[in-house]
Amino acid sequence: MAKKNLANARTVVTGRSFWGSVANELKKNYMYYLMFLPVLIYFLIFSYGPMYGALMAFQDYTPSLGFLHSPWVGMKHFQKFFQDYYFKRILWNTFNISMCSLVFTFPAPIVLALLINELRNKKFKSVMQTASYLPHFISLVVVCGMIKKFTLDTGVVNDIIAFFGGTRKSFLNDPNCFVPVYVITDIWQEVGWNSIIYIAALAGIDQELYEAAMIDGAGRWKQTLHVTLPGILPTIIILLILRMGTLLSVGYEKIILLYSPVTRKTADVISTYVYRVGLEDKSWSFSAAVGLFNSVINLVFLLLTNTISKKCSDTALW
Repeated sequence: MAKKNLANARTVVTGRSFWGSVANELKKNYMYYLMFLPVLIYFLIFSYGPMYGALMAFQDYTPSLGFLHSPWVGMKHFQKFFQDYYFKRILWNTFNISMCSLVFTFPAPIVLALLINELRNKKFKSVMQTASYLPHFISLVVVCGMIKKFTLDTGVVNDIIAFFGGTRKSFLNDPNCFVPVYVITDIWQEVGWNSIIYIAALAGIDQELYEAAMIDGAGRWKQTLHVTLPGILPTIIILLILRMGTLLSVGYEKIILLYSPVTRKTADVISTYVYRVGLEDKSWSFSAAVGLFNSVINLVFLLLTNTISKKCSDTALW
């Protein structure tokens, strides 16, 4: 009995100390929490709130009946998606575009950050950084309009190809050219913006490590291999894990603005399929099931990558 009372007393004390420490933390750093509050509200409203709508994936949803009264159908819509004629095609296209983007787009900011870090002229370095950031701030609609103009058979890209003796072609009307155009233009638009975090990580590397490497006779290439890359490796791993969590979430806006019925067989992905069946065909429950399937696969990739990273290195999200 005495032991039980002692355990209860410890629980009460621990609970009081816990809430007391929380109150002290809030009082001490209230300005930081106030700054974080809009971010928290944003994610609660636009990220966690809409998750309630995932119920539609297991219902024959009718707006007039709402979520609570629409009839439940279990896994009907998932089975329909797996048996759909376009299932294999859109799944392959999604993996194809995602993996090409990962292989070519992910390393590009790292390379750019390393190159910018090697510049010694501060003014030229600043100009190069600013120039690389600018495409990120151009509207996606404008970017896609530029891509369409440049890749026409009379566009500037074909002018360059013709100058070197090549044959003119309309790239966006060729299904085999859609993925290269998508990936290359994605690199051009986002490489500068995505390099910011790597440039910040490079600035945090201890300069004494470079001095020690120079004393040992290491040149710039050896310094990059043995000092620079290990210094930013934790940042690279964290960003790779986060990227794997959105691997299949190929941006439908850009694809919708660029593709056509001619290129649909290589350009149609899960997100564009969800847009088409959900908004154009008004199959809300079916599109919710497809979107939920996509999110679950992304979650599996995230968990696998984080587990592998945790086992192979000391860097992981949790």
